[in-house]
Amino acid sequence: MSSLLSPPKVVLLAANFATKSDIDSLTALALRYDKVLQKELLLRILLTCLPETTEADQYVPLLQLLESEEFESHDPQEVDTASIEDFTDAEILKKVRKLRLRPLNSPDVPAAAEDDLLSQFIIARAHRVDEEAGLLTKLPDLIVPFLDHSNCIRTWMISAFLPLLRRNYEYYADAPIPQTLSEFEQLNDRAAVSLLLDQTGAGEDLSNVGRDLRGLIGPWLYSESRWKHEKGVTSNDGQHAQSKSCPGWEQMLEWLITQAARSWKVAVKTIEQWDGPSDVDLGGLGSMWFQDEEQGYLESRYARAALAAAYLVPEASIEALSGVNTIITKVTGLLGEDPTPTLQVASSLLSPLSEIANESIISAKNATFMRNDLLEESNVLTAPNELSTQVLHALNLSAYILTKAGAPCSIRRAGELAFLQDEREQKSEALKFIGTLRDNAAKADDKYWIRARNELLWLRDWGAEELADSASSPTKTHGVFGQISKEYLEIECLKAFLASGRYSLARSIYEDSYEKILSENVLESTIVGAAMNAYDNASNPNRTRGGLLKCDDIVHEFPKTLPPNSPSARKIEALLKATHGLSTYRLALKQGEPFTPVVLRVHSDPVSIIGKVLEQNPKSYTKLQAFLEIGANMVEAGLLTPKASERLSTPVEDLPTQQSMVEKRVISMCIDAALTEDDFETAYSYVVNRLATSGTAPTSADEYSWKAALQAGKYRRTARTVRPTHIGTSSGNLDIRHLEQRIECLSTALRIAPPDTLQEILNVFRRCEEELDAAVKAEEQQESAWDDQGDVQAMPGAFSSTVPAGVVRHNNTRSTRQQEEAPMSLFDLSRATMARAQRNLPALSSLQRSEQHGAEHASEEDDSQRVRKRDQLREAAVGTLASGVGWLIGAQPVRPQDNE
Repeated sequence: MSSLLSPPKVVLLAANFATKSDIDSLTALALRYDKVLQKELLLRILLTCLPETTEADQYVPLLQLLESEEFESHDPQEVDTASIEDFTDAEILKKVRKLRLRPLNSPDVPAAAEDDLLSQFIIARAHRVDEEAGLLTKLPDLIVPFLDHSNCIRTWMISAFLPLLRRNYEYYADAPIPQTLSEFEQLNDRAAVSLLLDQTGAGEDLSNVGRDLRGLIGPWLYSESRWKHEKGVTSNDGQHAQSKSCPGWEQMLEWLITQAARSWKVAVKTIEQWDGPSDVDLGGLGSMWFQDEEQGYLESRYARAALAAAYLVPEASIEALSGVNTIITKVTGLLGEDPTPTLQVASSLLSPLSEIANESIISAKNATFMRNDLLEESNVLTAPNELSTQVLHALNLSAYILTKAGAPCSIRRAGELAFLQDEREQKSEALKFIGTLRDNAAKADDKYWIRARNELLWLRDWGAEELADSASSPTKTHGVFGQISKEYLEIECLKAFLASGRYSLARSIYEDSYEKILSENVLESTIVGAAMNAYDNASNPNRTRGGLLKCDDIVHEFPKTLPPNSPSARKIEALLKATHGLSTYRLALKQGEPFTPVVLRVHSDPVSIIGKVLEQNPKSYTKLQAFLEIGANMVEAGLLTPKASERLSTPVEDLPTQQSMVEKRVISMCIDAALTEDDFETAYSYVVNRLATSGTAPTSADEYSWKAALQAGKYRRTARTVRPTHIGTSSGNLDIRHLEQRIECLSTALRIAPPDTLQEILNVFRRCEEELDAAVKAEEQQESAWDDQGDVQAMPGAFSSTVPAGVVRHNNTRSTRQQEEAPMSLFDLSRATMARAQRNLPALSSLQRSEQHGAEHASEEDDSQRVRKRDQLREAAVGTLASGVGWLIGAQPVRPQDNE
């Protein structure tokens, strides 16, 4: 170079070298003309003209030279000026003016670099390279050599450049965010957190969740732009103390609790893998610290957010609750408290939670804090202290015990039970818990049930009963079952023992123990209730199987509480006998459904079930005694006692009366069944041997006996009628014998029927008597014809087969038999009856006048016809009408001495 260049030529030449990435020539020019190419001018030329694709290692030495400012130690070198020699000074000056060099202090440069030209250049150059060339991965070569130059560069690289570089090229290169470095820095806190963590926990692999918080959010927080100053509380001297807050950190905490509600596993893994603001990965770029106030703020807020996340875990599973326990363990570690045991260990120990035994934190007003204002300082449930962690541990352990047993319960549900203290809700969960224990206890032993009972009682008060000093100052119960009385839980536990067949365990705890956990009355009623529950759930009416066998076992397993002679034991035994008696028959009450024991116990008319048995089992009516025993057991079992709602309006009959009524009804059912199957002989036998011998006056309650007797009296022989197996002293004529039996049944009906039904029975009686009279006459005519034929034709030694004219044959034998055998009419029988009734009646009803008219007509017949062979029939009829007509017209029965 011949002579010194003018400043415009130096500037234009430097721009040309920079444009061509000729760093060596540019360096030589800068060394020779250091007075012209001062530091700011040279950096502006590089920032404006140096191509963004130029490798950083080419121009970093020049930047380091500018940083050291040791120009004197370098020998000036020749510079090639050929590129500007052909231009005049005016042209050069014009070209220099057109360079429009970029300023170093751009909006992208942090305020902390305001007085540092090199820091301004590096940050501005990084933005240019990213925007124009997209070579973000090449920038560490430019920035790292100058990390020690100023804290500004280090802080900017860690808080702005490093998070974006990791997010787009190291962690999630397949799903980069579209923002440039400059755009990323200008994002608000919410958007920045959302973009940095939009892929965190998105897949099934959650092993990198902590890495993302440690490597993205942790460094990002060190930017001063993340923080803002706020006025705090007024100090004693009246001054407002300044406090710092970090909106970016608050956004991260919002992301955390949102994950807890949407994808709780991500939240749990975040807290498990990341220790918070002190756990930061700076990528080996040095060390950075927050101020004590800032560090305390970040840690306190992180602990609060972790507790809040625990309350938002929605799932009711062992895995989710174990995750909540992980959160509790992390928070206690951050607070320097003793570590929380695992849920398995805690559920086996069931230690009393003394910290919350008498605290007012368990109240309905705090229930809303499980859903709202989770990160607010006023929220006592998420406050980072020992009390809040103990409350969360108690709720989590309660939910774990319920869920483990098969009654899923989330942490929030446990909180609602404890805070709202709704007794109905607590009982619902308690019964669900006990029910699942019973369902899972098929192969369980006594240890299982002892532990289950201990868990049930612990859920009521979280062990507070063990801490109570005396009964006079009981500790308030705060558990998830805190509003349920201990007696109620013990009763339900006893029911579960009995339902699961743990009889000896139940007896040892509730009957044999020195401490009477339940009163005798409560214990007895619970045992009886359990026995009845087993009965009601039985599907087989056989007492040696299934539910009935369990019912029988329960009653006999507690001899002290329920001795065999106790009323309850006798009733249950009678019920089992009645049910077992029905088990030998085919029985379906409706639509083909088989009979189950509970139907008998809840049936409004249990005796009617015997009628169903008779309908569905042919010839079963012959088992009368068995059915009478079933009916008697129904009465003794109390099945005929009116319901509780009817006791005030319904008279309660004594046991003998009920037994008598049921016996008559069962007999009547068997009579009807026998008639339905055309077995009149059996029906007749039941009428005369069972109903006729009852000896009781007709009552309004017995509406079955007289009807059965009447139905038997109405029965007419057909071809299907079962023939008698023996006749005895009865008539050999089956028709006459049948009519005589019908009259005897009607006589019984007259004797036991109520007054307002006598007319109907009398009408049937008269028609039957007429049929009998006609049958007897027909038989006599037939016998007479046979006798005449024998006298004339068949008698040995007869002289003639003809009878002389005018000779009348008198058959004394037939005449005598006519007098003995001819049936006495109803009106003949009524004469004596009416005479007896008139002694005690001032007047007779219209029915009486009608009967007297018939009697007067009948008196015209031969008095000798009153003498009959059928004395038994006559006595029955006379006795029946004497009482029957008296009932009909309202008279009192005639006493025997009145007839003398």
